[in-house]
Parts: sequence; structure tokens; C-alpha cells
Amino acid sequence: MPRSNKISAIGTVASIAAAAALAFTAPATAQNRELKIGVVGPFSGPSAGAAQQVLDGFMLGVEINGSKLGGLPTTVIREDDQLKPDVALQAVNKLIERDKVDVIIGPQYSNTLLATQRTMTEAKIINISAVAGPSQIAGKQCSPYFFSASFQNDEAHEVMGLYLQKKGVKRVYLLAPNYPAGRDTLNGFKRTFKGEIVGEVYTGLSQLDFAAEIAQIKRAKPDAVYVFYPATFGINFTKQYGQSGLIKDIPLYSASSIDESSLPAIGDVAIGTFQSTSWNFDTNVPANKAFTDAFVKRFNYRPTFISAYAFDAAQMLNAALTTVKGNLADKPALIAAIEKADFKSVRGKFKFNTNHFPIQNYDLVEVVKDSSGKLVQKTVATMQTDYTNAYVADCKMPKP
Repeated sequence: MPRSNKISAIGTVASIAAAAALAFTAPATAQNRELKIGVVGPFSGPSAGAAQQVLDGFMLGVEINGSKLGGLPTTVIREDDQLKPDVALQAVNKLIERDKVDVIIGPQYSNTLLATQRTMTEAKIINISAVAGPSQIAGKQCSPYFFSASFQNDEAHEVMGLYLQKKGVKRVYLLAPNYPAGRDTLNGFKRTFKGEIVGEVYTGLSQLDFAAEIAQIKRAKPDAVYVFYPATFGINFTKQYGQSGLIKDIPLYSASSIDESSLPAIGDVAIGTFQSTSWNFDTNVPANKAFTDAFVKRFNYRPTFISAYAFDAAQMLNAALTTVKGNLADKPALIAAIEKADFKSVRGKFKFNTNHFPIQNYDLVEVVKDSSGKLVQKTVATMQTDYTNAYVADCKMPKP
């Protein structure tokens, strides 16, 4: 059974001036009722850290608005889906039927999101993803009730395929976990990279030892390795690949696989690895500086890209609810307000495409040591601007 926790936003950072500058002032005419939001993710098991990063980013977005979104006192209910589709469905049903939530953030992984999306759509629940962006939901299964605050799964990988193609890389070895996002990501890379794929391996969701795969890479002798390994998978693969010594001759590229929280666990072997991303700690916009400062002060660790996307999810929801004066009953009006939400994104410019996925820029980041000797990801180049996903034409958006 899913595990749940009710969290009341306590507003502990509402007094932080820089963070408060990001918040919208809710109108006095907002309806005097409670806003209930469910956050669904794998809060136990190997991906628990990533689930907490999403929750922390979202809670910061609530707290800087005085523990309200759109003027509505906000309660957040945390549900642990254990990274299991059946448990995720139980969690979503509980949130809808028993807790009577208005909005659900997540589930976090594509397999759990796909298992629950139809239920949320049929219940007309606003569903915002801060992480997963399955191709199905971007295309033929698009829903007026679903919004991505993050990305479509393929995008960052398409961008890296374009980059390596331009760089002159000829032969690449690919690896990802064997679940929908893993297949989406490598399909995205192959869509734009026109060189030779010398190996394509999908590993189990419980696998954390990659010795056999690294031996296969050594035999294949590619020009580069490209992986999608989120959370603990990324820590273990990157560390093991670096320790193998292959990284000196066969560089490692990835997306959504390394972040500020995982670098200490990986260690110096991560230096010189590259990722494509739509957000980084050093993204040079004022809203991001305010966000990162407030996040570090509140939680005592540097935010990750999924923390940033979750914060944006709270900000866009606040902006939309402010527009409709806190009216949760008029779903078409709320959906239209989210589509046009005007807020200060930590990524800078933010706009939804017609399938409710962002149009956004992508940067190349490299793992380096900063002046204090700390491992960080440094933005080194802009890879693509106003990039959109490959499935938007397949989405015939229904009316709510």
C-alpha cells in the first residue's frame, strides 16, 4: 500500500526577500477555501532522494507565497508509490477519492505516470509533472488536464544527438533503464544522431552493478558512451565507468543522470563528463539566483534540476490560480490560465506548446571543480534555443 504524509506549508522562507520577489500577490477576492495538492513519487527505495528533491522544490514554491497558492491556504499530501505502477494507481485513487485533492504533482517516473494518467484525466484532476514526460502523453494521449513543468523525455537526448553529430563523433554506445523513459530517451538520441550505434542496452530497474555492460563497452570501442541513468542508477554507472578507466579514452555524455546531489557520491571520476539540460544551478537569470539562494537556505543543499522544475510547477500554479481568483470549480478557465501562466521561471523564458509541454532552451554542462574544490556542473555552451518536442503534431488536444 502507498505511504502518505500530510504536509502543511509553514511559510518559513516567506520572509526571504529575494525569494519573495518571485511570488505573486494573490487577490483579496480569492475564494476562501483550502487547496489540496498530492505529490506522488518513490519516497522509499533507491529513488527516494530524487522524490524528496521534487517535494522540496514544490514546497519552497508554496512557502514563498505565504503557504498559499492563488490566495488559497495550501495543504500538500505526500504519497509514496515505491516506483511501482500498481502502488502509484492506489495512491492516485486515494488522493482523488478520499483526500479530494484538486491537483496532483507526479507521479515522478514514466511507468508510474502512464499507469495513472487516465485515472487523473477521467477525474478531471489537474496533473502537473515535474519530471516524467512520456512520448505517449506528449502525443496521442495528450490531455487538457496534464501539464509538464519539466520536459518531454526525448528532448535533452535529441539535443545531445545533434551536438555529437556536429562534433564529428562517429560511433556511440547507448545505455538506459528498461522502462518507458529509457526507451524514449534513447529513441530521442537516435532520432538526431546519424552515426553508428555500436551497442544499445536496456538494464533492469533493480540493477546497480554495471560491470558486464562496461566490459561490453570496452570490447565495442566506441567513440563515446551516451546514457540515461537517473538518480541512484546514474551514481552507480558513472562511478563504475569512471573507475574502469575507460572514461579517459571514451568520453561519457548523458542527460538527467548527474546532478548536484549525486556528485559527492560519484567523486572526481565525474570530472569531464557532459550533460544536456534546460536548467543548471548557474543558469543566468535573476529568478534562478533568488531560487537557488532561498533553496540552499531552506534545505541546506543545492537544488537539482527536478527541484527547479517542481518550484516552477508551484509558481505556474500560483499564477494561474491568481488569474482565476482562486476559483477551482471552473476547470476550463483554470486550464486556460495555466496555458498562459505568466510567472518568473528559474529557466528564464517559459512558454507551453499546444500539447502542454514547455518550449525551452538547452545548455551543455560539464562537471568541473570550482574555486573551492567542490564538484559542480558548469554551463559551457547553449545547445538549442526554443526547442520543442517531436510529438506535438500527434496531439489533438481535446476540450476539457
